[in-house]
Amino acid sequence: MDPALRPRIKICCIASRAEARLAIAAGASALGLVGPMPSGPGVIPDEAIHAIALSTPPPIATFLLTSEQSVDGIVAHHRRTRTTAIQLVDRLIRGTFADLRRELPGTKLVQVVHITGPESVEDAVALSRDVDALLLDSGRPDLPVKVLGGTGRRHDWQLSRRIREEVAIPVFLAGGLHAGIVREAIDQVGPFGLDVCSGVRSGGSLDPSLLHAFLKAAAR
Repeated sequence: MDPALRPRIKICCIASRAEARLAIAAGASALGLVGPMPSGPGVIPDEAIHAIALSTPPPIATFLLTSEQSVDGIVAHHRRTRTTAIQLVDRLIRGTFADLRRELPGTKLVQVVHITGPESVEDAVALSRDVDALLLDSGRPDLPVKVLGGTGRRHDWQLSRRIREEVAIPVFLAGGLHAGIVREAIDQVGPFGLDVCSGVRSGGSLDPSLLHAFLKAAAR
């Protein structure tokens, strides 16, 4: 896919309707809402995800981050939350993407690919045939306690650029982004979208000054 000069901004780890309003007012195109995870920040109850999704006006997208790995589990999780998109932070191992599309027509599917080495490129290209977008992150799903996001750590952006060049669907870039490096990320990778959590938070809360600095740097 061709590079984007002005990527969409997805603010992840949204914890409340107040944070959602703050992110939208600052210019976010999408909100990330984190369901149960084996580790990492931003987890909120499904009831809170549903309330935020329900109150978010179009055209702002709401992404449910789910660690479920079966079609039945993902469908049940989405029906409790009713977001416009599902972000699969781990691999689908029971059922198929076709099953998911049949059960959830109209809901966008976004697959996370954790960039661990050159093999991630081939992996991402194969997955891109079944989903609406990819999100490239820096997790470690191979650890005894899986790390599936919120690492605050960047990965090899040259691999991310190769993936963006080789797939035909939108690519979001995540992992350690903040205002000081976001232009470098855009220049090197050219992603459709940027996904940020820790880079716009302080003391566990969305920080207006960090948020505005990030969006200003991304738009420069």
